[in-house]
Amino acid sequence: MQLTITGLSKTYANGVKALDNVSLTIPTGMFGLLGPNGAGKSTLMRILATLQEADEGSAVLGDIDILNDKPAVRRVLGYLPQEFGVYPRVSAYHMLDHIALLKGVVDNKERRALVEALLQKVNLWEHRDRRIAGFSGGMKQRFGIAQSLIGEPKLIIVDEPTAGLDPGERNRFYNLLTEIGENVVVILSTHIVQDVQELCNNMAIINKGRLLFAGAPTDALHQVKGRIWEKSIAKNEVEEYHASNKVISNKLIAGRPSIHVYSEGDPGNGFVGVEPSLEDVFFSHINGAHNTATA
Repeated sequence: MQLTITGLSKTYANGVKALDNVSLTIPTGMFGLLGPNGAGKSTLMRILATLQEADEGSAVLGDIDILNDKPAVRRVLGYLPQEFGVYPRVSAYHMLDHIALLKGVVDNKERRALVEALLQKVNLWEHRDRRIAGFSGGMKQRFGIAQSLIGEPKLIIVDEPTAGLDPGERNRFYNLLTEIGENVVVILSTHIVQDVQELCNNMAIINKGRLLFAGAPTDALHQVKGRIWEKSIAKNEVEEYHASNKVISNKLIAGRPSIHVYSEGDPGNGFVGVEPSLEDVFFSHINGAHNTATA
């Protein structure tokens, strides 16, 4: 199964171009969609989830025309938005049973077996009788994955899934997504670079509605290898270095700014070459230092 997106564009009534001629090929497995808030990620996810119309372009999942055959898409779609609504006072078991019924699993015995299997899969079986209102953030996200798996979907869309999770919950969520992504197309939309680095064999970077990079994380790292330089500076020097270098990131380490710059050659002035991270790739594209996009 493969998802092929071609020339997808969307402009809102206020003139904001949320998507600008985006083309992507997404194979089976985990695919990371990276971008800052407001980059157009959620618009793309909503279009693929049949919740929003595109202005131009096409999107095809296998032989299903996503933009023109929404009922067929919904039969094979699992969707976990950034925030999803449930009845907070209903137990996890009864809520999942209700969702399965709404998705067409009408046989009581079949539905019971499905609900039990899903709760076991996402490690919520022992909490099945608890109200969802009492769940932690990670437990709610795992419940969200369980409901997205009803109907054996071929495409699963997960929007900003680890925001607000503690490290333990994040790791459990990583493991669950990795297992799911072995057999279906899973699109992970996030602004957290670590999510993509930990989970995805393929990725894209999007900003201001435009595709900046598409490919494997290893290819992205190779493109910037030998071009990332680091230096610790004084706080009052930050503006000066921004003016004279392509500064892609700036973070405090032991109270001093540590800046990374993008440069084809040694910028001198005490900079030291460093092994690039996926975060360096992300910031070099977002900040316009590296403008070569691949598809």
